[in-house]
Amino acid sequence: MRKRIIVSSPTSIAVEDRVWLDLEKLAEVEITSETPANPVDFALVAGTNSGWTASQSGEQTLRLLFDQPQKLKHIRLVFVENIQGRTQEFVLRWSADGMAFHDIVRQQYNFNPPSTEVEEYDVNLDGVTTLELKIIPDMGGGPAIASLAELRVA
Repeated sequence: MRKRIIVSSPTSIAVEDRVWLDLEKLAEVEITSETPANPVDFALVAGTNSGWTASQSGEQTLRLLFDQPQKLKHIRLVFVENIQGRTQEFVLRWSADGMAFHDIVRQQYNFNPPSTEVEEYDVNLDGVTTLELKIIPDMGGGPAIASLAELRVA
């Protein structure tokens, strides 16, 4: 019997080795609401621990408007819920012109507090001018408040 060992190469880069984009310098942020204690900056800037929290219940939108078109290879989202059990949905979309959007992912999951949902997406998007995240914090229509612990792009 002839045999050959197949050497597998790592297909993904460790999170610690990624070079995240400096969103403070590269993009403007549009947001439907935020609390003064947890502004959107806390979800977008490394080194902050509290993340973003909406100031009102219901669907929320967070949009990154890049100053120059970007090539995106990886997107990381972290959602944390410590209080209310619920089913949440989010949609992550991108656009090259700010008008025609293309879905990257639409995801629903159940929070059973305390819980953390980490979403990692390897993408190959070129010419991105807008990255949009829509969150429906409670698919049952309850008074849940949207939050986002972390959004990073590389």
